[in-house]
Amino acid sequence: MNTPAPELSVDELEIRMPRSEARAEGLDQDEEWCEVIGGDGSVQQIRFHDYDKIFSVRGLYERLFYEELECCSPTVVRDLLQEQLTLDGTAASAMRVLDLGAGNGMVGEELQQMGATKIVGIDILPEARQATERDRPEVYDEYLVCDLTDPSPADDVTLRGVGANCLTTVAALGFGDIPPRAFANAFDYLESDAWLAMTIKDDFLTDEDPSGFSRLIARMSDEGVLEVSAETRYQHRLAVSGDPLHYHAYVARKRAEIVPEWLDELDAAAA
Repeated sequence: MNTPAPELSVDELEIRMPRSEARAEGLDQDEEWCEVIGGDGSVQQIRFHDYDKIFSVRGLYERLFYEELECCSPTVVRDLLQEQLTLDGTAASAMRVLDLGAGNGMVGEELQQMGATKIVGIDILPEARQATERDRPEVYDEYLVCDLTDPSPADDVTLRGVGANCLTTVAALGFGDIPPRAFANAFDYLESDAWLAMTIKDDFLTDEDPSGFSRLIARMSDEGVLEVSAETRYQHRLAVSGDPLHYHAYVARKRAEIVPEWLDELDAAAA
């Protein structure tokens, strides 16, 4: 009988952040990388957006982004959402949440600690669900691996059955990981007047934004689909170079549905 390979832990690895190289090369956020050095001296270069590789090592995601690069987005979003719920007189225990781009459950864990009643994770990567089941098995009531640009009939039934009154998506928008259509489909699963808590990088809120999120969010706000309750600009984390990366966090309410033609226009503009 074959003996399973022992699970690799981040404690067995050395992490090298190429700060001087990153500064010299002027790396964009989705081009950043680090070197992971094994106990045998082997060196592997891993891009930060190669989430499948990062999630395969217990604790590597937390070590890279939260210890080395001081990411604080899950806490910022939780605090902003809790503040608005309190002002509205809504108990956190009333929240039935879809966590879009759930990754290995960092945001879900914050929602659970906040007291949310039901939390459903959604991610396109099976490695994300596997990491969550390994590291935070009690956080989500369900965890769907699906492509929300074209959800399967089974996933559609499951998501509509949640009766979601809150959508969270943290540090997941704008780099191609979650296109505007996937975000819009997640928004469609929300009940009327549901809460939205999200973050997005500064760059994706400019007129030059190629992803389409800037135009979609602006139109949702202008047309009364989205009513922003609170907004803050904050330091999401450090870049590998040591420079700050700034994001915007929003808490808003769903007041109407997204018009399908808006998404068709975004697709046409991107073509």
